Amino acid sequence: MRGSDRLLERMQALHPKLIDLTLDRVWSLLEATGNPQKSLPPVIHIAGTNGKGSTLAMIRAGLEGIGDTCHAYTSPHLVRFHERIRLAGDLIDEDALITLLDECLTANGEAPITYFEITTVAALMAFGRTKADWTLLEVGLGGRLDATNVVDKPAATVITPIDYDHQQFLGDTMEQIAGEKAGIIKRGVPCVVGRQNDAALEVIENRAMRLGAPLQVYGQHWHVYTERDRLIFQDESGLLDLPLPALAGPHQIENAGAAIATLRLLGQPELACEAAMTDASWAARMQRLRKGPLVEAAPECELWLDGGHNPAGARAIVATLNGLPGRPTHLVCGMLNTKDIAGYLSPLSDIADSFTAVSIPDAPATLPASATADHARAIGIIATEAASVQQAVEKIASNHPGARILICGSLYLAGDVLRDNS
Repeated sequence: MRGSDRLLERMQALHPKLIDLTLDRVWSLLEATGNPQKSLPPVIHIAGTNGKGSTLAMIRAGLEGIGDTCHAYTSPHLVRFHERIRLAGDLIDEDALITLLDECLTANGEAPITYFEITTVAALMAFGRTKADWTLLEVGLGGRLDATNVVDKPAATVITPIDYDHQQFLGDTMEQIAGEKAGIIKRGVPCVVGRQNDAALEVIENRAMRLGAPLQVYGQHWHVYTERDRLIFQDESGLLDLPLPALAGPHQIENAGAAIATLRLLGQPELACEAAMTDASWAARMQRLRKGPLVEAAPECELWLDGGHNPAGARAIVATLNGLPGRPTHLVCGMLNTKDIAGYLSPLSDIADSFTAVSIPDAPATLPASATADHARAIGIIATEAASVQQAVEKIASNHPGARILICGSLYLAGDVLRDNS
């Protein structure tokens, strides 16, 4: 076990018995660590239900494509915690992470604090001490009371599409959820808004109006579409003809539009917008697996990995697969018991030639494979179970040579696959 892993385990033990979304614990620790949030390079703050990470990845690729350096904070990690904190372009190294975590633990003492809260403060400390041109912050949960929402005057905020997720924390209605997401909007700070349903957009527009925050809204101030295998973006400044995004799936077109709108808002040149399309990478979002033990176990098959876990994520998977050459598609799925299982599985029923359920290793909240299979059967999917992803892939490859295999259902499952398949 690495030194940082031991410190992270100690942080887990500080977790409050009840999660109450509040910024009080964060503000206290920020004060105790010198208020690092006041020393950050210009911040781009990103909230939403779907597309946050992809949009951030494209913004980062665009800024780095013109030679700027970016800090980036994302969650959750897939294989190693270090993935969450990128300093001026590079993942934080082990020694630096140990130092930061130790400082946070010392400053916090034995006071209750969530894992995400204390590690977010560690990230802000790292960003405040390292020179860069930009800081990209991805919201962890919601927005209004998220631990990242501590910057008074970001350079820009971004709200990607909002959907139902984490209702136990954010509320049961679209208006409540949108209100939490819109909590990142700051007085006078411009906000780029991706495609929204009418209820969510009304909440966003009302908050922006109250705070005098200029909006750049999809379908009003900017438009994006494809034409002849090119991405066309248009706003009040003119039209851009760009390569298609490197990230797979038709849903990435609108994420790309949000990234371009943000770059244009910040005064970046067309070269940055082109780099955002060609240079972005984002693991476990319709990622094609091309090497490793799983690929070797199914050499004739086409393997894909996706960590989406809500209904909108499932619809994005279906749209991506429908855009690929026709091929029998077999799903290997593991989910957490905190998710909308039926809502996620329902869109997938149209494209699944078979469905193999697995449990997620070492995930306390995993839905047992038998329960996942039962949920699939309840909506008409013929489902079986396997003891592991490896076993599922080997069986599918044996019975269906040349098939397309998609491993899906959870970022925790995706991280496990990437860890074992490296």
